[in-house]
Amino acid sequence: MGEGVQRHQVRADAPGSTLSPVKRSAIGLRAASLAGAAALLAACGSGHHAATTTTTTTTSSTKAPSQAAGLHGLVPSPLPVKPDFTFPDTSGGPYHLDAATRGKLTYLFFGYTHCPDACPATMSYLAYALHTVSAAVRRQVSVVFVTVDPKRDTGPVMRRWLDHYGRSFVGVRGTIRQIGQLEHTVGIPTAVPVKSGETVAYQVEHSSILFVFSPDDRAHVVYAQGFKATDYAHDMPLLLKFRSS
Repeated sequence: MGEGVQRHQVRADAPGSTLSPVKRSAIGLRAASLAGAAALLAACGSGHHAATTTTTTTTSSTKAPSQAAGLHGLVPSPLPVKPDFTFPDTSGGPYHLDAATRGKLTYLFFGYTHCPDACPATMSYLAYALHTVSAAVRRQVSVVFVTVDPKRDTGPVMRRWLDHYGRSFVGVRGTIRQIGQLEHTVGIPTAVPVKSGETVAYQVEHSSILFVFSPDDRAHVVYAQGFKATDYAHDMPLLLKFRSS
């Protein structure tokens, strides 16, 4: 963990528990600092996708390191800090994000397997980007998918779905409350189920922001819908250069 990085820990092995701060401080990121809440929230398949997403960026005449690096992604301010949580993975075992991804480039996305657009598109772009970068870069990348629909997204369901994109992609799930706490921690709106007409089927409005945390545990860029695999691939080796001193 980088010096001065402040983290909150979310555990799924304590039902009904609240966030336990590893260091008593706010994580420093709220939805408004990434983008307007309406721009962050995507109603999969509902036609509510925001056409554009903006971020708050540094206004100083001296560019921040993330901007100076020539990255394609959106540069948030302040830089989001990688959350620390332990949720069950697709096999049912505990997945501790900090321990499993320490020193790696970690992509974190909130979605669900029944999503008709943003989720499969994001996972497909990540899979293609990983295919195009060197093996040396690929070995240093982790992809973690947090379901916002744990009722339908059981471990086996998520595993089958994620295997279409990458067998190394990790899927995790918690209770609705725990997932909501994690969404709040990273600074995105809480996912909301939306019924379609009189049918029992439902979709889920959720953030379509893709977080990517460098080895220094900070997100020097984030991606909204509209970015492509080529953008992800371009940024991967650059983002790996951000390491704790």
